Amino acid sequence: MLSWLSLLLLISISWISSVSATSGSFVHCLLSHSQPSHPISAAIHTPNNGSYSSVQQRYIRNLRFKTFSKPYLILTALHVSHIQAAVVCAHRQNLQMKIRSGGHDYEGLSYVAEVPFFILDMFKLRSIHIDMESETAWVQTGATLGEVVYGIYEKSKTHGFPVGVCPTVGVGGQISGGGYGNMMRKHGLSVDNIIDAQIVNVKGKLLDRKSMGEDLFWAIRGGGGASFGVVVSYKIIIVRIPKTVTVFQVTKTLDQNATDIVYRWQHVADKLDNNLFIRLILDVVNGTDDQKTGRARFLALFLGDSDKLLLVMKKSFPELGLKKSDCNETSWAQSVLIFWKYTNGTANVHDLLNRTQDLAYFKRKSDYLKKPISKDGLEVIWKRLIELQHVALTFNPYGGRMAEIPAKETPFPHRAGNLAKIQYAVDWHEAAKEDYYINLTRKLYSYMTPYVSKNPRVAFFNYKDLDLGINHNGKDSYSEGKVYGIKYFKGNFKRLVKIKTEVDPGNFFRNEQSVPTLPHGRY
Repeated sequence: MLSWLSLLLLISISWISSVSATSGSFVHCLLSHSQPSHPISAAIHTPNNGSYSSVQQRYIRNLRFKTFSKPYLILTALHVSHIQAAVVCAHRQNLQMKIRSGGHDYEGLSYVAEVPFFILDMFKLRSIHIDMESETAWVQTGATLGEVVYGIYEKSKTHGFPVGVCPTVGVGGQISGGGYGNMMRKHGLSVDNIIDAQIVNVKGKLLDRKSMGEDLFWAIRGGGGASFGVVVSYKIIIVRIPKTVTVFQVTKTLDQNATDIVYRWQHVADKLDNNLFIRLILDVVNGTDDQKTGRARFLALFLGDSDKLLLVMKKSFPELGLKKSDCNETSWAQSVLIFWKYTNGTANVHDLLNRTQDLAYFKRKSDYLKKPISKDGLEVIWKRLIELQHVALTFNPYGGRMAEIPAKETPFPHRAGNLAKIQYAVDWHEAAKEDYYINLTRKLYSYMTPYVSKNPRVAFFNYKDLDLGINHNGKDSYSEGKVYGIKYFKGNFKRLVKIKTEVDPGNFFRNEQSVPTLPHGRY
């Protein structure tokens, strides 16, 4: 939001004078808590260090925030004791801490702040310990999804984990906010496959599931770990998958009957064989005579070979006209890369370890589709997309395992009753045109009002969207937090607030869209 960025510029001027004093006290506190066996000095990066700029910029994924993130200190934790020292000292100094895992959060909340702050960067805590006998793994939150996929693939070609479709996303943000991917119709979300965790609480204590208790363990599996502590690692269940999976991409434009096929997709996507996930992307391309036209892309993962897939499609979705030549049989690890890049080619699994990605300015929003949009409604949407040109709509189908898990099982509430999740996406490369492009997403979001969830109009927590509200951590942070909290968590918001108030009554772990505490006296 413009006010958010403008405010950052104004505030940055006012707090420069206070930085040196606070920074010195904070660094002194960190050093005093350093363990001889794990010295913390190597993890401290200040503007006086040559490493500061590269560390600060390394995991900023959204160019909108490239120049607004000026922490006066970055702590790249090398050991759990460094996290504990950071929490204790920051709490003592009443200093805002931003916790960064992969840096993919859409509004930059893990590395941007309105007040003097420091970044606790988890990217060096990235170990992955896999136990194939128990089919589980301990994964530190600084690891990327690509590293998790690669680690499992090295151990077994018939096991996987329900991760997102972008390999450079950090485990911490992915799992703590819910974590969806293209296996969710078969195996649920990432959080549905977590059986233990380690977290550093507001007192600097390292807790596991037993010592933190079931309430806190529930909260950090979809409620956002950064509201409750610093999640160090998760214990995941490794799921069984076929050795061969199949991916495909089929594209249809308006003159290729796209509207009718999209209409049919809405009626079958959440009811297909649970092994099949077909993502739908609506965007705009040049048609005949260079006139803009609508395009529908159907991107799929099937947990099985192409022969089985063709049988499923022939029975349930023949309108798409899938052919054997459209299908790409591959390994699950390679499918992650193929799906990510939207290509039907081959992929090198070693690319899963690559932490770099193309950068752009971007804005995202989200919605939930409860019932199919009529053909007339689709025609209106096509018209609006062509009018706006640059915004794409991505529909991720639900059903299957997603509809079987109760809404209260985890903080993530969007289960049965949802046909698909919608993402609004616009990318651009000219900094001066930020207002223009962001406004495009807001226009399309407004146009979609008749077709999506209502009362409340809900959203996906991992798709952070400051348009939904900002918590300024003022006197009534609960009222501010409730505005976006209900949209993200629906009926689970009350329980999250209660847990937050119990484990962090002073609201130390906070950001602009964190779970708030209850006002005093309202227990």
